Amino acid sequence: MDALDLARWQFGVTTVYHFLFVPLTIGLGIFVAGLQTAWHRTGKEHYLRLTKFFGKLFVINFAMGVVTGIVQEFQFGMNWSEYSTFVGDVFGAPLAMEALLAFFLESTFIGLWIFGWDRLPKRLHLASIWAAALASNLSAYFILAANAWMKHPVGYEVIDGKARMNDLWAVLTNSTALAQVPHVVSAAFVVAGGFVLAVCGYWMLRSKAEMWRSAARAALVMTAIAGAVVAGTGDWSAKLMYEQQPMKLAAAEALEHDTAGAGFTVVPGIEIPKLLSFLSTYDTEAVVPGTEDLQRRFEQEFGPGDYRPDQTVVFWSFRLMIGFGMATAGLSVLGLWLTRRRRRMPDWLSRAFLLALPLPLLAVTAGWLLSEIGRQPWTVAGELLTAASVSPGVSLTEVAISLTVFTLVYGALTVVEIILLARHVRKGPEETEHAPAAEQLQPSLMY
Repeated sequence: MDALDLARWQFGVTTVYHFLFVPLTIGLGIFVAGLQTAWHRTGKEHYLRLTKFFGKLFVINFAMGVVTGIVQEFQFGMNWSEYSTFVGDVFGAPLAMEALLAFFLESTFIGLWIFGWDRLPKRLHLASIWAAALASNLSAYFILAANAWMKHPVGYEVIDGKARMNDLWAVLTNSTALAQVPHVVSAAFVVAGGFVLAVCGYWMLRSKAEMWRSAARAALVMTAIAGAVVAGTGDWSAKLMYEQQPMKLAAAEALEHDTAGAGFTVVPGIEIPKLLSFLSTYDTEAVVPGTEDLQRRFEQEFGPGDYRPDQTVVFWSFRLMIGFGMATAGLSVLGLWLTRRRRRMPDWLSRAFLLALPLPLLAVTAGWLLSEIGRQPWTVAGELLTAASVSPGVSLTEVAISLTVFTLVYGALTVVEIILLARHVRKGPEETEHAPAAEQLQPSLMY
């Protein structure tokens, strides 16, 4: 083991941990904004209570996401200086736009929303949560555009050993980004929907209040629709993968040799004939490249080396992503059917929602592993190898120390996050005697 191995572990651990908070923030912000809009339009008290209840959970998660995200920026300079030097001119532009535009708007309007309950006009206060929620989605766009460039670099040229951007619009409208953004954002809504359903399931086992059924129904609709978008954009991404990242596609299917009419392996031993070729091209007889044949071609193009990712991780992360995602979406469709025509939600379904809380988080984590490990051994496809990206002056001991520190700190933050969320979930929504206008809310209702 050398510094490169530990640097990869560190980036993987911190990024996966950070990514647990990001999708919940993206989806839950929109959900809270929808609840407040319902209160604004109807004046019903339970919408106000739900807005403030889920709003607290949203703020806790947002704060934890900010804290863990800061480490991501540090790592580029700490462990990956060669990467930063090569991609800085290109990668820095969308990251700067995310920080100076999207995150600035998001944090500003979240502050206005938190402290503006008894200070802002009702409509302006409502607008602030929508602005914050939309800004979080805009932030995701810039980050994913930068990430997509690493998989499919466009709008640049290499000068003096460094990538120089010559077309910002090409970077922001990269075909990989246009498919990746709706796929990841819709997955974020599935995560948020699963979280809301788990909370509602917990309370519906203890209370028959209509507001929990109302919130659960809204979350069911959001999760079911988002699940359909995830599936559609996933199909789009698979076709782009066939064109732009054939090695990742081959590894995800454990396909060793170029195959015409390739089948899709559900699990080892169970294969659907010709489905992989169809999913890749809409042609059941299309040739899908295999890892061994691609390896020989890449050696001729890029020189000696192993250009195959870890096939076991990529293969199983692909199936876990699909399996956990389909289970979550399927449970939401079942919930919609069982609660139609104002039917009460069965207790067993409430328990199922509570137990299913980890499923969407596991799905997005598996998807991230597929996306990033499947790109290996490249940090920038076809341009920069991961082995050439690490900081030359960082020793094994230094990376080991920082990895240990980050792991311990993140472990402590995990405990804090769980305690805070669990405490507020158990406490439940605040009681209100009526649903006053935003201008009339008392300081006792402030966060």
